[in-house]
Amino acid sequence: MTIRVIIADDQAMVRAGFAAILQAQDDIDVVGEAGDGRQAIELSERLHPDIVLMDIRMPHMDGLQATQHLMAGRRAPRVLILTTFDVDEYVYDALLAGASGFLLKGARPEELTAAVRVIAAGDALLSPSITRRLIADFTRARAVNATPSPQLDVLTPRERHVLTLMAQGLSNTEIAAALFIAEQTVKAHVSSIFTKLGLRDRAQAVAFAFHSRLIPLQPSPR
Repeated sequence: MTIRVIIADDQAMVRAGFAAILQAQDDIDVVGEAGDGRQAIELSERLHPDIVLMDIRMPHMDGLQATQHLMAGRRAPRVLILTTFDVDEYVYDALLAGASGFLLKGARPEELTAAVRVIAAGDALLSPSITRRLIADFTRARAVNATPSPQLDVLTPRERHVLTLMAQGLSNTEIAAALFIAEQTVKAHVSSIFTKLGLRDRAQAVAFAFHSRLIPLQPSPR
């Protein structure tokens, strides 16, 4: 099955570069390009892509606003945020907007193509280093508001633990090793977390963990 992709970036050369990398893949088809968020929305509603590669800083409508609009639609594509800005607030805002992944523009071509495939398969893509930075910042914020969200009450203690480890950037395999349980059991917990909290994927789960103040006890170093 071919993965249909739209590239949204205000720089034509950047779009061309991404398109060349993706079009070289047998299973990926770039079906459109947009120079701003509004164009990305218009193209997406007309072409129904599987993935939108979305820059953050664009004229008329930025990538975060465009992502929010797309996520509100009936046939929402998955969004991979591409940016040169390794800044925590953008990552967090992108996750809250509904993005399924976040990748710096300096990533290697094979990382870009792998990211598209991962997200198209229904998983989420987050850089572990960026995730650790988010955890550190939000852990420091506990001094301001250390009360977890009551939404967490629907989760069992084990599910809370799994969600915390997910927010730290651990894979299912790593979570299984940390908790001394089978990977299939971890998958069952993750599925239950998604269902109980109404989440679409791992990226939304990470955003929820931060937003609800379910924060690891010790922040990871920058």
